[in-house]
Amino acid sequence: MLKLKRILLIAPGEMTLTPAFERAYALACATGAFLHIVAFDYVPALAVAGLLDHEAMAQAREGYLQVHRQWLEQQARFKRCIGMQVTTEVVWARSSLTHVLEYVNDFHPDLVIKDTHYVPTLDRAFHRPLDWHLLRACPAHLHLVTSAAHPKPLKILAAIDLSHLEELTQGLNDRILDVASTLAASCGAALHVLNVSHWSVISDAPLSVPIDSLDDSLRDAIEDAQQEAFEALAERYCIKETCRHSLTGIPHKVIVLFAQQNAFDVVVLGTVYHYGKDPFIGSTAERVLNRAPCSLMIVKPSPPPD
Repeated sequence: MLKLKRILLIAPGEMTLTPAFERAYALACATGAFLHIVAFDYVPALAVAGLLDHEAMAQAREGYLQVHRQWLEQQARFKRCIGMQVTTEVVWARSSLTHVLEYVNDFHPDLVIKDTHYVPTLDRAFHRPLDWHLLRACPAHLHLVTSAAHPKPLKILAAIDLSHLEELTQGLNDRILDVASTLAASCGAALHVLNVSHWSVISDAPLSVPIDSLDDSLRDAIEDAQQEAFEALAERYCIKETCRHSLTGIPHKVIVLFAQQNAFDVVVLGTVYHYGKDPFIGSTAERVLNRAPCSLMIVKPSPPPD
């Protein structure tokens, strides 16, 4: 089972408590993990002023950062009083993909936690938000928090994908259930598993076709194979029969609707991207993110062998 030892919370630049803080504290407390909080703070006006008077700008910047450090440290101090291991840092830099990834790669967290917000379709067409880039590029599991009505999750949904061969997805379904079962066990939450049957891969090519378009005998064979794999996975992770769900439809739409109707706190799903080609897994996570009915836990596949 996955062990969460190091959690990294990417705090907003503004000095304000957000749902991601509450979720990070709850998960660190439940798992006993070490929590580090980093805030990327950058004021363009101070940077511009530095072009005219570098020394004055350096003093103003340091004074500004010191206020932010003190505020963040005060939040951590409250949690240390109850036995949590929490450290903080404020970095003078834009909250860009490059800076975030550099920090993640240096810190080596088991889990990265960050607030996420709805972005209108038109805005996404011209500018992809940081969250969308992190879905693909973040090397650690990524928890995007929409709200924290229950800081410690009460209901968790693991959304698996049995339409691809496991060797193509690097054991991702097991990774999803490993992460989901670890969270559920640590938080005392109910764990459900969902497989959406609609698409299937022919041979070993990353090509998906609707099951309904296949020959009846081939479609039945695929559905039977997926159901057997589904039951085997559920048995391996001791998921009760009443918590196993097999539905038909377009994956991202079914996941969003099912999570909304059943009031889940977290949906756990995976991403696999093949750069230089069209991604055959990962687009589901992107589509769910834009319609996120609750917080999302994005699971990454096992790293390739050296």
